Amino acid sequence: MTSDTWLVAGLGNPGPGYAHNRHNVGQMVVDELASRMGGKFKTHSSRSQILEGRLGIGGPRLILAKPMTYMNLSGGPVGNLAKFFGIDATHVIAVHDEIDIPFDTVKLKLGGGEGGHNGLRDISKALGTKDYLRVRVGVGRPPGRMETADYVLKDFSKDEKKDLPFLVDNSADAVEYLVRLGLEAAQLKVHTS
Repeated sequence: MTSDTWLVAGLGNPGPGYAHNRHNVGQMVVDELASRMGGKFKTHSSRSQILEGRLGIGGPRLILAKPMTYMNLSGGPVGNLAKFFGIDATHVIAVHDEIDIPFDTVKLKLGGGEGGHNGLRDISKALGTKDYLRVRVGVGRPPGRMETADYVLKDFSKDEKKDLPFLVDNSADAVEYLVRLGLEAAQLKVHTS
């Protein structure tokens, strides 16, 4: 297994109709990382769009991935890419929406439960472990009695859209900290800022 290579999977649903949904914030973050790396995504046989590159000159090698399956089937593409590139689960980072965290907040963790997130559940099944890294991008809880599924499949509100670029930017920074500094140092930077 290559210790210098990381798989960063931005979770979401495929197609333009879902592109701006809360559920697709993971893909927005991976798009931001791609723009920082100056590369373009290409289609891969794992049913993903991927971009291979380095984080800065001489930096760690990243495989940025956007699974082209629906969210709850994210495991197949992520598992296939990890196998294809010989990446251990400890070097897999899933970037995803998180309703249990307020909007505009980013949290990092390794392993643990999936909190009802079907995309994570499918990745855990495909990797055979829950011990992979997560960048949890806060989208807040649904208002009133709105169903969670309806809420995450809606676009961000007008007020949220003003702050969304900062949230995406901070989440991309969090991925970079994870890769460069490791989990504990990254948590100190992200959770205290």
